[in-house]
Amino acid sequence: MHDFAYLRPRSTGEAVQLLARHQPGARYFAGGTTLFDLMKLGVEAPATVVDITRIEGLREVDTSSRGELRIGALAAMSDVAENATVQREFPALSESLWKAASQQLRNMATVGGNLLQRTRCAYFRGGPEFACNKRVPGSGCAALGGQNRGHAVLGASEACVAVYPGDWAVALVAFDAQVDTVSPRGERTVPVRELHRAPGTTPHLETVLAADELIVRIRIPRGPIGRGSTYHKIRDRESYAFALASAAVALEIRGNRVADARIALGGVATHPWRAAQAERSLVGQPFTRAAARRAAELAFEGAKPLEHNAFKVALGIETVTDALMLARERN
Repeated sequence: MHDFAYLRPRSTGEAVQLLARHQPGARYFAGGTTLFDLMKLGVEAPATVVDITRIEGLREVDTSSRGELRIGALAAMSDVAENATVQREFPALSESLWKAASQQLRNMATVGGNLLQRTRCAYFRGGPEFACNKRVPGSGCAALGGQNRGHAVLGASEACVAVYPGDWAVALVAFDAQVDTVSPRGERTVPVRELHRAPGTTPHLETVLAADELIVRIRIPRGPIGRGSTYHKIRDRESYAFALASAAVALEIRGNRVADARIALGGVATHPWRAAQAERSLVGQPFTRAAARRAAELAFEGAKPLEHNAFKVALGIETVTDALMLARERN
């Protein structure tokens, strides 16, 4: 590991000024569960690490507003997952955190940092001997012709097929969540749905955030749709593994007709994937397993599997179908 400077600001204002002053080559540090891992692998080599863990007021799960939940970016994953209001009003959000990692990691990792975790593509993490446009722009993508069983079938490009690895962001996208950020230029709000970029020709640009921008909170609109929700995750082993396919799904049913539907996909796309066409196919219609299956098929229209991951399309369809049936039981 390379030497680096270590700074500990006590306010968001001080943090963004420090990071801006030490660019390029400065990174924020919160739980460290992604950054330190990548530093050990040589993928990240920041000259300066800005430790934001002493900043007050960013760990609260604020449920006092009738219109939205407000979650500080430094709140631990475990604290948010265990919050009674989150569990009651948004079971999919709680489940996405419970299924994301071991208890030790959930106790350390922050919800803001979790949004920004980087891909687990073995070629990205494996070192300079492997071509990776995320790590070295213009070097190529070894996964295109290599081992790509875990890679994306939606949203990929000729430059990158790496899957977005997270669960929390997928659930947030389903509920139209937003993040508030601060930088030396001031504050702004970004919908989580727009936070992560499709790879296109610039896969090294993974989010719309500027290099000196800091996420300070996550805001989730409250409403009846959240109660009838679930996060369904399929993986190679029962716990502490990344998704082969996952779905954050919510239904609001009146009588037997769907008044509102939310479907977001994980483990199959280059960024958290909202299946808007699938949602529209359900709204206003009687809810049946056949309708759920049709919506799931629509969610994977346009999928482009690679040599080793064609199974993800069929698996994803089953995952969304089963998730919708689980959400129906919660109405």
